[in-house]
Amino acid sequence: DGVTEVLAHHSENLQDKFIEIPCSEDYDSQKRFEGCTPRKCGRGVTDVVITKEEAERIRGIAERGLSLGGSEGGASILDLHSGALSLGKHFVNLYRYFGDRIQDIFTEEDFALYRDVRQRIQQKIAQAFGITSASMYLTEPTFFSRINNTEAKTTHDEYWHPHVDKVTYGSFDYTSLLYLSDYSKDFGGGRFVFMDVGSNKTIEPRAGRVSFFTSGSENLHRVEKVRWGTRYAITISFTCNPERGIGDPVL
Repeated sequence: DGVTEVLAHHSENLQDKFIEIPCSEDYDSQKRFEGCTPRKCGRGVTDVVITKEEAERIRGIAERGLSLGGSEGGASILDLHSGALSLGKHFVNLYRYFGDRIQDIFTEEDFALYRDVRQRIQQKIAQAFGITSASMYLTEPTFFSRINNTEAKTTHDEYWHPHVDKVTYGSFDYTSLLYLSDYSKDFGGGRFVFMDVGSNKTIEPRAGRVSFFTSGSENLHRVEKVRWGTRYAITISFTCNPERGIGDPVL
């Protein structure tokens, strides 16, 4: 893996750490949305946007939802927007599959917290990149992930491959991750790794930590394999294209 530099240790409480890097050409081949499409690229980490208590409440939403299903492999997904839920080797639509039982799993307060957290993260990204939060739109997929060390059973379980979000998902312009569990306490491995030429830049998750970055090839990344324990996070992604925007989930 070459040289590894830890950008954010799990023991640190970071106010705002931001590193600007040159933008890739990924944005040039698509329609530009002035005031939003990245002209300034980079990556940031903050521990002061979401509290640890809020992260624990958000993790409770993930745990309750994922208790309805879960992958046979090591990586399970819960998407409150589309309803996608890992179930065995497949996905089901949470809302259709479980119907009225959903009211016993989630509350209006859960969804209100989810919206509030999403808005604060959106504002933080806008501030860091010098754009207006109103020019950004939530986009799919935006999802909870639960990862353990169970052997992968399908390609969906193979979360550790290097990838570029804009290439993988198309609509992504800004990606964020809210970590919901603590590296070295709740799980081992599972660090987030930016794969730069000649070195890796690593983020160690901690509950309430938000990392965010422009979604192009300037931020090629992967997640280390989880060796033990369970790693919870939520990926919240934004596009500059209003046609690719989605609304907040509603109960």
